[in-house]
Amino acid sequence: MFRSARAGLVVLTLINLFNYLDRWIVAALAESMKHSELRLSDAQLGSLMTGFLIVYMLAAPLFGALGDTRSRTRLLSVGVGLWSIATALAGLARNYAGLFAARAAVGIGEAAYGTISPALLADYYPRERRGRVFAVFFAAIPVGSALGYIVGGLADRYFGWRQAFFIAGVPGLILAALALRVYDPPRGNQDPEAAVPPVVRRAYATLLRNRPYLLTVLGYAAYTFAIGALAFWTPTFLERTRGIPKAHATVQFGAIVVVTGFVGTYLGGWLGDRLLRVSRQAYLWLSGVATLLAAPLTFVALAAPQPAVYWPAIVAAELCLFASTGPVNSAIVNVVSPHMRATAVALSIFTIHILGDVPSPSLVGLISDARSLGQAMLIIPAAVLGGGLIWTYAAWRGQGSRAAIPQTP
Repeated sequence: MFRSARAGLVVLTLINLFNYLDRWIVAALAESMKHSELRLSDAQLGSLMTGFLIVYMLAAPLFGALGDTRSRTRLLSVGVGLWSIATALAGLARNYAGLFAARAAVGIGEAAYGTISPALLADYYPRERRGRVFAVFFAAIPVGSALGYIVGGLADRYFGWRQAFFIAGVPGLILAALALRVYDPPRGNQDPEAAVPPVVRRAYATLLRNRPYLLTVLGYAAYTFAIGALAFWTPTFLERTRGIPKAHATVQFGAIVVVTGFVGTYLGGWLGDRLLRVSRQAYLWLSGVATLLAAPLTFVALAAPQPAVYWPAIVAAELCLFASTGPVNSAIVNVVSPHMRATAVALSIFTIHILGDVPSPSLVGLISDARSLGQAMLIIPAAVLGGGLIWTYAAWRGQGSRAAIPQTP
């Protein structure tokens, strides 16, 4: 068994990397599937992500409740195994319905992992180190997403889009075995002053009365709306609207996501921990300001026709967007009782997806079918601005608060 917190962080981060590789490989394969024997429309392509996310968010509350009461490592292992098998099955689809079902099933497995991992990490490390720890953990998001674009694009080019799904699915089965060996510490291990755990129904009622939590999650929903549409459609946008060859579009955008994601996520987590000495709302201030800066940069990246303008804008926007990843997740786990963190993360997952990236890929696809992809993408900067405004307001409103963790009534 991996008894140390560091070993647990390594395993969980590796799983998170493949989580996002499996999630976003479909974006790299979109054009090939569109022109394959399946003959998918843009609306159908966007609905592949929507179907996955609907299942993901519906399964999240179940795994959140289980994660606060059952063996977290066993749930993790089952979840990783399920999503890996479902990813491979997408390569066998013979029609749109089969492909949709396989991609939707990925959401069941990822719901187990997505709800439980942040709670485990919070029990591994004390409050003052969580910003950096979550920065390491969430740095796997851009790296995994970029690998999804790169691996998907290269595998599609040399072997075909079906084989790309097989290549993506196999490594997860190894990680499922490793998950069983991760240490499952006592809940609240790093927060001995925390209140006793409430029953599930009371836990949700408590969260719904927790205004800092609600504002943080609502800002996260607007942010997720934008990120979901960007991640799914940008490779296709670069190919179709900017005229960049498919392999180059996926690899170039993937490379940008790797570098900006790693640098932005790490710097955001490090700076959030440093600023916590100055303000208890440091995580939210950082998330809000960085996202407000990202809004005009995202608009320029999507509207400017000149490569000399839109490539630097893409880099700058991605840096600002990724800077908030670690801090906002730290804010969520810090503002609730340790005994209900998996439930809090589950409710957060449900909310950010039903309001965020469940509708956004399909909405962009529908607007694209009706008008053009270039015009459809311009709804994204408005969502980025909304997320930044909500987080900044939440930070300002909570500036005078002195409560560390709400007590359970």
